[in-house]
Amino acid sequence: MHGHAKQKSLLLLQKNSSILESNDRLEKTAMPRGKSLNLYLMDGSVNGRVKCTLANWTGLAFKIPRTALDLCKDRKELKQTGVYFLFGKDEEHDKAVVYIGQASVRKNGDGILNRLQEHNSNPEKDYWTEAIAITTSNDSLGPTEISYLEHRFYQLAMEAKRYDVKNGVDPAQGNPSEEKQSELEDFIDYAKIVVGILGHKVFVPLVESTSGDTVGTEEPVLLCVKNGVQATAIRTSDGFVVKKGSVLSMKPTKSCPKFVLKKREQYKNAIDENGVLQEDVLFNTPSGASSFVCAASTSGYVEWKTQDGRTLKQLEKADS
Repeated sequence: MHGHAKQKSLLLLQKNSSILESNDRLEKTAMPRGKSLNLYLMDGSVNGRVKCTLANWTGLAFKIPRTALDLCKDRKELKQTGVYFLFGKDEEHDKAVVYIGQASVRKNGDGILNRLQEHNSNPEKDYWTEAIAITTSNDSLGPTEISYLEHRFYQLAMEAKRYDVKNGVDPAQGNPSEEKQSELEDFIDYAKIVVGILGHKVFVPLVESTSGDTVGTEEPVLLCVKNGVQATAIRTSDGFVVKKGSVLSMKPTKSCPKFVLKKREQYKNAIDENGVLQEDVLFNTPSGASSFVCAASTSGYVEWKTQDGRTLKQLEKADS
């Protein structure tokens, strides 16, 4: 009986293990759940102010053009404590920029709106054209919470490397309890979705990595190997991303396009002395990406190939 019971127990463990593995596979392959958002055009125009709420989220977000700050004087929500983002563009380097800040209700002014008005009158912050302000529907954010949120949003923006972050230093984290920290991380997950929907993927990495050699996407890794160039890239919903670690040509040809030279200058600090790229770089087209890595005028549909030797042109033809 003892041996029979032991065998039965072993079979039960194997069965449970099989069920867990099956469930794990289902979780990994399951389609992401949808999200329900509510966007309200406060001025009846896509160029005006936008209020955004998300189901099951206590947060409240406002997208405000810099020219529309005066229209917000009567918005009670913007007189609360919260965090904000100033978005603009660095015209010299043609790259999006962001400043991340926090605002609490002070004796000399009203919360977020007062802080935005201070930035509006600051000549050193002339780069921004619109702001996104995040508070809560129940005004539940205190000094500790907004310090933590400001710090985490700064970290996420720096890690994503889509925008140049204009903060001079890493904001202090604050000291929330572990329970509060967990709540705030949930709040942040929803806030990232909202900020993205409002037009800024500032917290979204160019390529969502998982583990090992996978890249968190069904798109195949593409290679460009010629004349010392050893580059990898991948197609994404944003365009074409040349991956960190790619080895670039350091000798531009006479026919090297001007936009490539400009892009090389823009990312000179991200290319080491051996021509190794130190961060992911996004391009609109495969040819822009291949010309960048080869420092020459090229066709990306011919230069980029799968590991089994198919060109991008052949790959797209097979997909169609």
